[in-house]
Amino acid sequence: MYTVGLQSAADAFLLSSLQVQVFLALCILFVLLVFGVDGNKVDNGSQSPAFLPGSHLLAIAPFFQKRFEFLNDGFRKTGQALFQFNMLRDTVIVVSGEAGRKAFFTNRGFDLTEGFKVLSGAIPVVKGVTSDLQTRRVALIHKRLSAAQRQEHLTQLINPLLEDCRRLMEAWGQVGTFDPFENIYELLFQATVRSITSEDIANDAAVVHRLKRLYDILDNGTTPATVLLPWLPAPNMLKKLWATKEIYGIVSRAVDNRVASGEQRNDTLQMLVDAKDERLVMVGFIMGLLVAGARATGTAASWLITFLGNNVEWKVKATQEVDRLLVVYSSQTKTMAPSERLSAIPLEAWETETPVLDAVIHETLRIAQPHTAMRRNLGPDTFIDSKLVPSGAYIVYPFSDVHLNPDIYPDPWKFDPSRGEAKVPFGYLGWGGGKTVCLGQRLARLELKLVTSMMLLGFRYSTVGANGDLLDSPPRPNWNDTLLCRPEKGTCFLRYEKSTPTL
Repeated sequence: MYTVGLQSAADAFLLSSLQVQVFLALCILFVLLVFGVDGNKVDNGSQSPAFLPGSHLLAIAPFFQKRFEFLNDGFRKTGQALFQFNMLRDTVIVVSGEAGRKAFFTNRGFDLTEGFKVLSGAIPVVKGVTSDLQTRRVALIHKRLSAAQRQEHLTQLINPLLEDCRRLMEAWGQVGTFDPFENIYELLFQATVRSITSEDIANDAAVVHRLKRLYDILDNGTTPATVLLPWLPAPNMLKKLWATKEIYGIVSRAVDNRVASGEQRNDTLQMLVDAKDERLVMVGFIMGLLVAGARATGTAASWLITFLGNNVEWKVKATQEVDRLLVVYSSQTKTMAPSERLSAIPLEAWETETPVLDAVIHETLRIAQPHTAMRRNLGPDTFIDSKLVPSGAYIVYPFSDVHLNPDIYPDPWKFDPSRGEAKVPFGYLGWGGGKTVCLGQRLARLELKLVTSMMLLGFRYSTVGANGDLLDSPPRPNWNDTLLCRPEKGTCFLRYEKSTPTL
């Protein structure tokens, strides 16, 4: 793993010539050829999952760059519910089907942290802060995330979240067209900053914009080399190193300033300070959860708003549901701004009286969360569907195996919030499954409902193509884009017009 202590190296290589960058690329190729030999295939006969045909060296890039196609192609080529390939010196076993799901989500020896650390690579890595954490520190971070979602804290967040939404939406103007995977994502990034960090950061638009740009560098710079060979000073690795160092600086300064000032604020950072957590726990909590929350919730919100823009029936249902809440809980007239009226709705109503919004969120997560869960078998050798999963092997399970399965969800790409619950074990994984579920889902649901309600009340909008014509059907989520699931750039926009004088 890389550390922030290599800043001087990063600066030097980022300014390096094309010749230097080509040399580094050749170094990477050499290392892959040396370590990526096919000689470490171990076949245990009928007990072993089928090996993916061909050189496993050729499997590395597709796994990171076109994972959805790569995994589907693996199942097709092997004709098996499980198959394996080598990631340099490591064995990776891909599982599917009901037996695979059950084993994957219930085996206590399958460790999420180890699997995610090696096979993902799109988080800011600072040893002892966001990686290589002791079990005690991980448990403490989980405890603090639970505290950040208590009734009182979430209730206090509603007004600031709506105000952030109002401010950013007002900047769009009266009419126009925008890319939802930029503008809506920006709304959710701001919401996550507000919910997870501090008032000082969330109130500074320039700092929030810089944080988003830095996290974008981490996302865009994730390559097979940066994940598998993080010690190699390739250009993308150095860009990620620089971005991580900058993020660490922003967060750590906010923590240090708060502690030194002794002032009291009503935010998540204050909760961490009051609990007298270690400095590294506070910094790690914010750095890690900020990117995790912004990516997942931002992706969901972008697609949710897009789907509703192409589905009049469900957009009307969702709008009517919000209007009903306003009739019950808001005494203010319709001449008041939507953000003011929505702030009168209590948290309990948002959580228990919005079945339409719940159904829309549920269906959006099914279609547009291109997740591949990752684990490492830290327990003894085990079997899945009569196939050996050796100790130390990495195991991956693509959510598409269930969420896009036509036998479980007929016409799986169709956005249909009226679908009933799947009748198979682990038939829905929008918030995770088994012993690993999304610990921040209460906050995520609230953010999604507030942003969606502001959009429904504040704008008349539709989904259009590049030529401005209404789309006959919504764009298909790109599951090869493993982080954000965006459609092809330039193919989908929202055309909008404000429906109220002020938001």
